[in-house]
Amino acid sequence: MAKQGKQRSPSFSAPSADATDFSSSNTQHASQHHPATQTLQLADHFLIAMPTMLDPIFGGTVVYICEHTANGALGMIINRPTDMTLAVLFERLELTLEITPHDISRPHTPAPVPVLFGGPVQVERGFVLHAPTANYNSSLNVSDSVSLTTSRDVLEAAAQGRGPQRLVVTLGCAGWSAGQLEEEILRNGWLTVRADPAILFDMPSSDRFVAAMNLLGIDPTMLTGEAGHA
Repeated sequence: MAKQGKQRSPSFSAPSADATDFSSSNTQHASQHHPATQTLQLADHFLIAMPTMLDPIFGGTVVYICEHTANGALGMIINRPTDMTLAVLFERLELTLEITPHDISRPHTPAPVPVLFGGPVQVERGFVLHAPTANYNSSLNVSDSVSLTTSRDVLEAAAQGRGPQRLVVTLGCAGWSAGQLEEEILRNGWLTVRADPAILFDMPSSDRFVAAMNLLGIDPTMLTGEAGHA
């Protein structure tokens, strides 16, 4: 697994190809070697780490999958806060706030909203999961309820009070090559379940793991590494 890099000013721009560009050129080759990629489609799903997931980065995490094709998958960890808040992030990006940061994503939560560690890939790049509200320079519509934007304009709009009111900001993302995620699921590394936007946008990050488990009717305290996936 890649390690987190040194702390620098976050970058919000078009994502580089190694993290997000899953072109169709290798689809046939990947499908031949990984038959599960033909049927398993996990975009707009949560991955929930099983007890067998002992990796120090992904153990105990919930990942929101934004893209999943025969050539790979892209997602963000949504329950691992960093020491940085949205207010600090906006200050580093030299954005003038016309509303307070907690009004941007959680109007009824007075505590500062943390920026999350989204994964070990491109740890200095910013990724914004948000409710679809407008067209931004670099966006991917994951579902009717969730979009992914990597361009700065979404945060500029949010700072001015005209952007999405429901958003999650991460530094870094998680990426899997062709067939890698499927193999991890077959090894009982992850549970999968259709994502609930309320868990993603309206719930503190500390509550998301249990809430995602509850979507499957599972009590996390009773979970073992022998379970399968939904």
